[in-house]
Amino acid sequence: MFDFDMLGLSPTLLTAIKQAGYDQPTPIQNQAIPLALDGHDVMGLAQTGTGKTAAFGLPLAEMLLNDPGRPDPKCVKALILAPTRELVNQIAENLKLYVKGSRLKVGTVVGGQSINNQIRFLARGIDILVATPGRLIDLMDRRAVRLDQAKFLVLDEADQMLDMGFIHALRRIAPELGTPRQTMLFSATMPKQMEELSAAYLTNPRRVQVAPPGKPADKVTQSLHFVPKTEKPVKLRELLNRHPDTLSLVFSRTKHGAEKLMKGLVKDGYNAASIHGNKSQNQRDRAIKGFREGAVKILVATDVAARGIDIPDVRTVYNYDLPEVPDNYVHRIGRTARAGKDGEAIAFCCAEEVGLLNQIEKVMKKDIPVASGRKPEEVKVDKPTRGGGGRRGGRPQGKPAGVGAPSGNRRRRSRKPAA
Repeated sequence: MFDFDMLGLSPTLLTAIKQAGYDQPTPIQNQAIPLALDGHDVMGLAQTGTGKTAAFGLPLAEMLLNDPGRPDPKCVKALILAPTRELVNQIAENLKLYVKGSRLKVGTVVGGQSINNQIRFLARGIDILVATPGRLIDLMDRRAVRLDQAKFLVLDEADQMLDMGFIHALRRIAPELGTPRQTMLFSATMPKQMEELSAAYLTNPRRVQVAPPGKPADKVTQSLHFVPKTEKPVKLRELLNRHPDTLSLVFSRTKHGAEKLMKGLVKDGYNAASIHGNKSQNQRDRAIKGFREGAVKILVATDVAARGIDIPDVRTVYNYDLPEVPDNYVHRIGRTARAGKDGEAIAFCCAEEVGLLNQIEKVMKKDIPVASGRKPEEVKVDKPTRGGGGRRGGRPQGKPAGVGAPSGNRRRRSRKPAA
């Protein structure tokens, strides 16, 4: 494996990443960084926790360091889009480590925070802007930001953008960027629509794939407990008690379910907090900060957190409820076994979730080892048309609405995606 100093990075970046504790590049970094530095559009596929942020962040920083001059007021030089607030913040934290000691400035815009503060810092211009699509469009509508000087676009966790309905926002944002531009798309899974997204927004991309799509990290030990829905709380407490001093991340399918589960744990004496869409950004930030620092031992979350928590000390991920989107299982369990550490992923499955389990195992192309219980007969349940962490209703499967080259001769009225 090559050292970072053999990938063509400048001494400024090499010093910064060495201070950040980076030693050897991961496979995705080893392959993607030279291609990006050569100016190619890149489509990167790799498991969660394998260093995708550095795979696009380091070459992006390198190319901006070689681009003299500061951005004009209200302008950005590079734009990174991510589907959730947590992921935006995580990407920005990493980027700030990479550009430490350089002239480059990194900023974020997400919903749930003061838009006036965001307008003020954008007025000075920014080198790298990391944003959720919804809030970025709000700022574009207010003429607080211009994208015509941005010659670099990164779509991180693009598969979740598709699933969350952000394709319409992307159609609005992409034509505003400068041309020619370099585009990089990164994801941990490869749904069928990703090829269409790549064809629409990337030019002759180089594909980098270090593991089959849908394959979880090698160091994650998976297990499955067949348990009736009413007995899940008891089973969770039984397992949590095995390692009371380690960090555990518990995934619930709904916002209401996550909050109810967290309050029940707290009532029983567990040190728990929750993050979901009904929490303010400050509440979510405080919960993640407490979890990262170990003040909170159990974090209960909906899938809003599956792409934005990069905490190497998470020992166990519990799928208290199985996700309705199979790929989200891979992203959830990717929150453990990060930075080369071992981790454990424990899933609960009741009769109503057998169909979801079958879909997950089909995506992974393997069965999850059974630790207890017997597989019940599948119980069919009606899926909600909206919410619950699944795909938005009203869209047929197959080609997603809006995938294709942006066009000005056809406009659709669509609900603005949440920031």
